Amino acid sequence: MGNFDKQVFLNCPFDVEYEELLKPLFFTVISCGFKPRIASERLDSGEVRLDKIKNLILECRFGIHDLSRCKSKDKDEYSRFNMPFELAYDLAARDFHPENKMKRKRFLVLEEERYSLQKSLSDLSFSDPKCHEGDPEELVHQVRTWFYELGNKKLKSPSNIWDDYNVFYSDLYDKKFKEGFREKDVERLPVPEFLDEIELWFEIKKGTK
Repeated sequence: MGNFDKQVFLNCPFDVEYEELLKPLFFTVISCGFKPRIASERLDSGEVRLDKIKNLILECRFGIHDLSRCKSKDKDEYSRFNMPFELAYDLAARDFHPENKMKRKRFLVLEEERYSLQKSLSDLSFSDPKCHEGDPEELVHQVRTWFYELGNKKLKSPSNIWDDYNVFYSDLYDKKFKEGFREKDVERLPVPEFLDEIELWFEIKKGTK
């Protein structure tokens, strides 16, 4: 299960368009000293998806919820309700679960378009969602700032984390090409392997590998 106080549940879209945000999101969470947890970290066709999500939520003190897909963009496209549903479950775990540690849960709600949640999810009007505008570097800034505001004072600047991410991604290509991977293979690394590569990169950088 890991350390409850160091684990972060990531609730975000699973589509190709979002990958340019998801990858730096992974990197930023790890750079700040935390462990990202996401439903796609393990693929077991025999595991009920909702059960997996519930278990992840109960294992994580922190939750980052990106509700960028609450609004359809194209004709006949449906809005996606998975993200607000999972946010609601995370909030319920904090407010109603009998374990005392659940009261320590903290959440970051993200949106792509400023004030969009006031229109689509007015029950969240009490909160202070942060807007990343679909910009990966702005996402890094918002997530790093949130961790700092939670009391994690010894963090790199958002610009340094963004620079590190780009160095990591370049190093990842070099490493994987030497291992026989092609460009399309690197772009399609499964989530567990991508997370392993980030953690290994930090270990090498710290001199522990």
